[in-house]
Amino acid sequence: MNKVTAVILDWAGTTVDFGSFAPTQIFVEAFRQAFGVAITLEEARVPMGLGKWQHIEALGKLPSVAARWREALGRDMTSADIDAIYAAFMPLQIAKVVDFAASIDGVNDVVAALRLQGIKIGSCSGYPRAVMEALAPAAAHHGYTPDYWVATDDLAAGGRPGPWMALQNVIALGVDSVTHCVKVDDALPGIAEGRNAGMWTVGLAVSGNEFGATPQEYQRMSAQEVATRRQRAADKLLSAGAHYVVDTLTDLPAVIDQINQRLARGERP
Repeated sequence: MNKVTAVILDWAGTTVDFGSFAPTQIFVEAFRQAFGVAITLEEARVPMGLGKWQHIEALGKLPSVAARWREALGRDMTSADIDAIYAAFMPLQIAKVVDFAASIDGVNDVVAALRLQGIKIGSCSGYPRAVMEALAPAAAHHGYTPDYWVATDDLAAGGRPGPWMALQNVIALGVDSVTHCVKVDDALPGIAEGRNAGMWTVGLAVSGNEFGATPQEYQRMSAQEVATRRQRAADKLLSAGAHYVVDTLTDLPAVIDQINQRLARGERP
């Protein structure tokens, strides 16, 4: 069958947690708790999509954070420091993630519609397994259960932006070709993951990390602010290699129709 047979979905900002707030807020708290160093929510968003240890490492390399770190501790961040922040992060994240487990509006309906087309629903996350073991059943309680999920620390090869979690979905779901897969993500490393795996990639410009607003904040925004923030997010996702950029997962079925037409013409990602 020369058509899409699987979609591989990210979690926070894609299927649950509109605005991707569960991880970002906890990074701010973990830095404060472990070392008394302040980081902003905007800084916490910059490396979103990476595994969480790697995310902390990347935060420590941001010039603004690195300067504040040196001012507070008189030295650069070390691997031991990253371990300490990660140790503070994990229990906070496990406790908090269940509060952000509700499906984003329209997600459950889209997943049901895709399954009616015979499309398998895979997933992967920048969350480690300990967090996913809390999030997955909580999301199921709200009606979202993918056919498979893999966490960023499950594979020896590593996480994003490498292709390994996406390819593990291909293996687990029994998909015949990566060219028949669509990777959907709201963060740049997740788009790179899909491209590195040889898949079609779809970025979400409004529901996720790059837009960075709660549903309530989004609803209150002026049309001009929405357009500005949407364009800024779309530009970043396209620069990361997204084949398509849409607002939320509710727009995915129309994109899959377009990809199926391209596959029928012999096109590949």
